[in-house]
Amino acid sequence: MATKQSRVIYQIKISLMGAKPPIWRTVLVASDIGLSAFHDVIQVVMGWTNSHLHQFIANKTFYSVPDGDYDLETEDETQYTLAQLLTKEKDSLIYEYDFGDSWEHKILLEKILPFDTEIALPVCLKGKRACPPEDCGGIWGYEELIAIVLDPKHAEYEDTLEWLGGEFDPEEFDLDAINDDLTEYFQ
Repeated sequence: MATKQSRVIYQIKISLMGAKPPIWRTVLVASDIGLSAFHDVIQVVMGWTNSHLHQFIANKTFYSVPDGDYDLETEDETQYTLAQLLTKEKDSLIYEYDFGDSWEHKILLEKILPFDTEIALPVCLKGKRACPPEDCGGIWGYEELIAIVLDPKHAEYEDTLEWLGGEFDPEEFDLDAINDDLTEYFQ
């Protein structure tokens, strides 16, 4: 169990809910990482572009960046750390990105590890499959998009590839590129 006094490393599994086959990442972060910074970790490792609103949901409480344009009852995520929401192994919460497409991610605390200053945090350990493209219509739109890009004879194949900006491989996962992006972002 992490406390305010003990800084540890959290091994977190981030899973895109509803994705079949599964799309996920396993990351290591400091337990005292702020929710805003953890949002940035999720954006980088999943491959999102931080173009939409987001929120964390834990124990029926919503945490996000306060926004006067929206009348949402939320806690200010800048005032909370991950350790305040996840305290023991197997604790979880939901991270929702893009309220229109409603990309929900399960954030699972898999392991609590001793803090090690030799490990550059955050770091992605492993993962599976490509992140869906932004604005493709949520999990159902993504399933349709995959069906189209895997079928060159589909009536929407050429238009979809043009919209995507070229080829798209739903199986692609580049651990080195993700970790390079993390290093660049968090330097």
